[in-house]
Amino acid sequence: MKKFREFLSIGHFPSLVSSFLYFDFSFMVWMLLAALGVFISEEFKLGPAQKGMLVSVPLLGGTLLRIPMGLLSDRYGSKVVGLSGMGVTMFTLVLGWQFAHTLPQVILIGLLLGTAGASFAVALPLASRWYPKEYQGLVMGIAGAGNSGSVIATFFAPDLAKNFGWHAVFGLALVPLAFAFVFFLIFAKDCPGTISKKPLRQYLVPVKSRDALFFCLLYSVTFGGFVGLASFLPIFFHDQYGVDKVTTGLYTSYCILGASLVRPIGGYLSDKFGGVTVLLSVFAGVASCLIAISSLPAVGIILPIFITLMIFLGLGNGSVFQLVPLRFSKEIGIITGFIGAFGGLGGFFVPNLLGSLKAVFGTFSIGFVVLSVVVALSAFLLFIMNTYVWERNRKNGSLELESA
Repeated sequence: MKKFREFLSIGHFPSLVSSFLYFDFSFMVWMLLAALGVFISEEFKLGPAQKGMLVSVPLLGGTLLRIPMGLLSDRYGSKVVGLSGMGVTMFTLVLGWQFAHTLPQVILIGLLLGTAGASFAVALPLASRWYPKEYQGLVMGIAGAGNSGSVIATFFAPDLAKNFGWHAVFGLALVPLAFAFVFFLIFAKDCPGTISKKPLRQYLVPVKSRDALFFCLLYSVTFGGFVGLASFLPIFFHDQYGVDKVTTGLYTSYCILGASLVRPIGGYLSDKFGGVTVLLSVFAGVASCLIAISSLPAVGIILPIFITLMIFLGLGNGSVFQLVPLRFSKEIGIITGFIGAFGGLGGFFVPNLLGSLKAVFGTFSIGFVVLSVVVALSAFLLFIMNTYVWERNRKNGSLELESA
């Protein structure tokens, strides 16, 4: 309790709340195509591979935009960039509401929704810059828990689409996003002395480092796995088990709710025990769950396995971003955008992999086995990196990462 009071007494709590709300409702919008995927797929009569592509397009858009938005956040401040991003997102929602009548138009809307997904590269630096390193895991976890917006999308969007049509859902999503815009406008504040207008080349120097690239790999597994599966689960439950369109949203909400809530816990545990230790445990749990899922048991069995899997991934997301500020405290905007982009890229590949392998082999099993192998290899590389590279650098005093 004493530590919590200390936490509230430092930093800037209104900016932390603003970061969470901005990311939360932006993430909700980012996941709308996934939540409406079954409705849209039926209207346009899409095959398995096309369905995977449909729900992954916003993830690709977020991947393309996270790096420039992170750079702009470092250069001009998170507040002005965040407000601009929400403005573009609201314009995109109007387009989806009024004009998305053909598949190419829907794909274009999906790409533009990437602006909402890129909010990650703005919201997390805004919060992080206000707090010392001993609280980075918790702060980044709280701000990053805005991925709970995916629960709002999957829980409400299918039922709203059933009653009002899927186009109307885009219009209704304007309401919570407008609230986030006003709250952010009033309460968000950039930490003094953190805006730096360095030459562009200097911003990109840390991006080229080995550690930045390795964090990209880790986050493409944890966040990429989370957002990619969250995007594909409604289609998976509908196609594999014949679950009706509204219930697919409920099942997906059950799966991703825990993952969203435990992200701050992942950051807290990493502050306490070390991010590498937590991540290795997470990867072991994720690989085990994926192997169990690959047998495609009855829906009553596979649902709790998916819930467990997503909780592991949520813990992993918090762990990765406990490590990042310890290594790149002065370049957190561009680094967050860069690593976040690879997280989105990993998410883009997951639905496409599962959909394409289903189209080729006639089963989802192969895709989950492939994903488990990727996770196991990532765990092995993390162990090697920590044991033979980071440990040596820590002893030489050339790396800020804490010992796991």
